[in-house]
Amino acid sequence: MASRDPGKVRVGSRLMTDLIAHLYDTYIPQHAKGKLIDLGCGKVPFFEAYRDHVTCNMCVDWENTLHRNEFIDHECDLTRALPFQDGEFDTILLSDVLEHIPEPEKLWREMFRILKPHGKILMNTPFYYCLHETPYDYYRYTEFALRRFAALTGFEILVLKPIGGAPEVLADIFAKHLQFVPLIGRPSAMFVQSLTGAFVKTALGRKLSEKTTKGFPFGYFLVAEKGDGA
Repeated sequence: MASRDPGKVRVGSRLMTDLIAHLYDTYIPQHAKGKLIDLGCGKVPFFEAYRDHVTCNMCVDWENTLHRNEFIDHECDLTRALPFQDGEFDTILLSDVLEHIPEPEKLWREMFRILKPHGKILMNTPFYYCLHETPYDYYRYTEFALRRFAALTGFEILVLKPIGGAPEVLADIFAKHLQFVPLIGRPSAMFVQSLTGAFVKTALGRKLSEKTTKGFPFGYFLVAEKGDGA
């Protein structure tokens, strides 16, 4: 479950951040190891999830982020060559970052370079989502674009999952607007998301979410591996 601190996660974003957090909680124990680098780390929301599975971590972000914090270890621009050695890391975390990179293939190639053989990327990126951190918000990716980037740069995709479907997307859009209504907005936004979360756990809600997730995903979660000797 994502943080309930409104300073870290806005009330209108709880449903989707819970879904994303669940995916990281599921796959981090299986794939994170060794030296981890959290690219575009923001407020480092997944530290508790990966801390016991890695030997050390490095938190990286750039000067234009809206989420500056005391946890940043290294400040650099992810749109340029990364100032790290070839094969330096075992694991890369890239959460809600790819949409902010104007030339994404360059970052894919840099991630490939700094990973060790069999190193892995764990990442998520939005699809049906509002503009954010403007003007540094450039793209929304389909699963086919993600598969293409992975293939072009030499990664093997191990996991590629759409996140949510039409019920979750509609609830997210509604809650994000509702939260700003005076007095009733925040509790109403929480109620809408809680109701939707409960609905998609029913047989009917789960079927509707699964049926619509291919055409109306909130976003995607991906795990990709660098091949041996690459």
